[in-house]
Amino acid sequence: MRRTGLVYDERFLRHRTGPYHPEIPERLTAVMQGIAEGGLLDRLVRIPAAPAELAWVHAVHSPEYVRRFEAACRKGETLFDSPDNQMCRETYEVALLAAGGVIAACHEVLEGRLDNAFCAVRPPGHHAEANRAMGFCYFNNVAIAARYLQRRFGVERIGIVDFDVHHGNGTQHIFEDDPQVYYYSIHQHPSFAYPGTGREFEYGRGGGYGYTKNSPALPGQGDEEYRRLIERDLLPAFAEFRPQVILVSAGFDGHRDDDMSDIALSTEGYTWIIERILELAAAHSGHRLVSVLEGGYCLARLPELARNHVQALLGG
Repeated sequence: MRRTGLVYDERFLRHRTGPYHPEIPERLTAVMQGIAEGGLLDRLVRIPAAPAELAWVHAVHSPEYVRRFEAACRKGETLFDSPDNQMCRETYEVALLAAGGVIAACHEVLEGRLDNAFCAVRPPGHHAEANRAMGFCYFNNVAIAARYLQRRFGVERIGIVDFDVHHGNGTQHIFEDDPQVYYYSIHQHPSFAYPGTGREFEYGRGGGYGYTKNSPALPGQGDEEYRRLIERDLLPAFAEFRPQVILVSAGFDGHRDDDMSDIALSTEGYTWIIERILELAAAHSGHRLVSVLEGGYCLARLPELARNHVQALLGG
């Protein structure tokens, strides 16, 4: 059995998005319900979350953007940068806490006290650009964690696997010129495919050219197509790159019962995906992996998806 950590804090529920918004506190309630009902809580090491130090946030987001976000929350504004980004007064503090929780998980894994970790945090992060909030995201949790790994621990090869059904535009853009970070995304495209980025011909730029790989899946595709694309694109790419740590943007919104996409993954299909990623971690990074919750909006399916995901991290 692997040593697996869990980041969760009830303060993540304080981020309120208003009526009819899909990114709601009940998402985390469903995630934790699945983990608890699966009898997994006693097998996990709880990792306390603390607000991220601004120095680590500024390693990804401009100070001006951070100040603007904080000021908007303090004023009680309910929208920030995009109609998708509905928020409340507590959102800035909760976003800092989410980023800090992911940093804490990375610290525990890199110090060798844990093999891997799951971060049940919100708000999500992979759409957040360096200077702009997008797609329910404010701080890019995975990107901040990657910069932390680079600068605090000197990690030279970080692999990011993003299987949220929407392309992680923010994460790709932040690292597209960095050869130390390999960003891989599998997502729906085209049709109903926010944010419209993540084409196959996007490979990065400058020194980072060749360290971005996208696997777009057409609407209606499911387990078989995801297996084909992952085996064709991700597995050989990471075999060559040999990441020292793997970060996962774990979005469950490609499930066939989730209304946020036209992808038809099954619950078993999601388990297959994380099992392949764990095999990559075993082969290349000494099992070092940190998984971070992104999307997933079907409250009826989130419990089983989270349970199976965490059970795989534990090793069964």
